[in-house]
Amino acid sequence: MRRSTLLGVDIHVAGERTMLDGMLDAQREAVAQILSGIDDMAARTRLVPSLTTPLGLVKHATFVERVWFHSRVAGVPRAELGLPETVDESFVLTSDDTVDSVRLAFLAACERSREVAAGHPLDEQFTWHRRRVSLRYVYVHLIAELARHAGHGDILVEQLKAGTAPIR
Repeated sequence: MRRSTLLGVDIHVAGERTMLDGMLDAQREAVAQILSGIDDMAARTRLVPSLTTPLGLVKHATFVERVWFHSRVAGVPRAELGLPETVDESFVLTSDDTVDSVRLAFLAACERSREVAAGHPLDEQFTWHRRRVSLRYVYVHLIAELARHAGHGDILVEQLKAGTAPIR
């Protein structure tokens, strides 16, 4: 169930920061739910030609949180965070990746992102591809990206539960 309140405040009528925090957390929750009710084998199943799998989507969402909040907003170099060089690499699964480990890594990244964001005003600006973007932009970008990936995940899990054959 998606939360419509954040600390007892209705996000539908809240101030801007509370609304953005609440909407982003709703999308984070939807991404985490991708892995609910499926096992490790199902979570690794490829149903589309790309590297997109339920497990890969959540692993990629962890990458997204870390790129935007941990690196860009907090100022920690990507190499220091151990982030892959490319977006495609963020979907690559290792033998150590499980439903539990990837979900826990995502939730930990989200918690750290909340801590980072709390220390910055919405109007603060950061460099992105040789331009400046505000923290407000980062929030909106993450809300859109996580919502898109949560939708992809919903469709993949629906196909898995319906018994759709994987692409080999």
